[in-house]
Amino acid sequence: MTAGEARTSIRVGGDAGYDVVVGRGVVSELGDAIGPAARKVLVVHAPTLGARAAALREELQDRFEVLLAEVPDAEAGKRVEVAAFCWQVLGQADFTRSDAIVGLGGGAITDLAGFVAATWLRGVRVVQVPTTVLGMVDAAVGGKTGINTSEGKNLVGVFHAPAAVLCDLELLDTLPRNEILAGFAEIVKAGFIRYPEILDVIEADPDAATDPTSPEFRRVVELAIRMKAEVVSEDFTEQGLREILNYGHTLGHAVEHAERYQWRHGAAISVGMAFAAELGRLSGRLSDEVADRHKRVLDLLGLPTTYPAGRWNTLLATMQRDKKARGGQLRFIVLDDLAKPTVMQAPDQSLLFAAYQEIGS
Repeated sequence: MTAGEARTSIRVGGDAGYDVVVGRGVVSELGDAIGPAARKVLVVHAPTLGARAAALREELQDRFEVLLAEVPDAEAGKRVEVAAFCWQVLGQADFTRSDAIVGLGGGAITDLAGFVAATWLRGVRVVQVPTTVLGMVDAAVGGKTGINTSEGKNLVGVFHAPAAVLCDLELLDTLPRNEILAGFAEIVKAGFIRYPEILDVIEADPDAATDPTSPEFRRVVELAIRMKAEVVSEDFTEQGLREILNYGHTLGHAVEHAERYQWRHGAAISVGMAFAAELGRLSGRLSDEVADRHKRVLDLLGLPTTYPAGRWNTLLATMQRDKKARGGQLRFIVLDDLAKPTVMQAPDQSLLFAAYQEIGS
């Protein structure tokens, strides 16, 4: 990062507060974020980021002994076998509680790195360096870590706050456009549940809003991060307010499971938000205007808002097993109005089916 270049620091409060730093070139702050106590650092990275991980090792080698652990990308990396591989590396290198882990990659990589850090010696320092839009605005912020099982997504996990999150926008410059757009589902979510300005920016100029070099892009990214930071600061372990972050996720996770995680997370959550909008509309909570705005904004981003009508029974069965069901009762986050999320507890199955028919293709 050049001298004087703008950086934004967004504080996540709580018992273990930390900063999310946004800017161009902020990955240069990694050594300071790791801290002086560490002697060894493990960089957990995706296969496509081998060169970037090697460059980080070169930059840090004067201060730390740096090891690299290449793991499968996306959901294939969020398995207990992959976590066990990382634990093996840590054990063989005699990592102590003062050493640190760096997660370099998308949301799945930062989830895995956080989980490995949380479980090694009951918790070591982790610094997240997300390299995707989704990772920056959602997965790397908040301290929720997890891995998947054959029964569902993120069913095994722990809350473990990072020491810092470095969102270097330069890492997005070469990201494929479909990857950027997929990450925007979580940004849209932030717009609907807290900061409608995000929706205004996207509707005004979707091309500018999704260009990593534009001020509009940086604005919506920072607003989405700020939303999550505010919610997490108030409710770190998801006892209340933090549940609003599940907007679109109850059905969205079921879609991911049905697609064997071959769909991008953002695409599935987009369908989930379209469903949540219809659920809000049909239950009499949400106006036609706000419900219709979901499809309009998501369409502008090329994100899906429909799913095959004949898949409902499969999706329902998955949702009933999901961790967001409590005592066997389904819970959905719905909107009473723009930026007014609330919990719908145990909705009638006929209402759920009717809402799904509205998005069925």
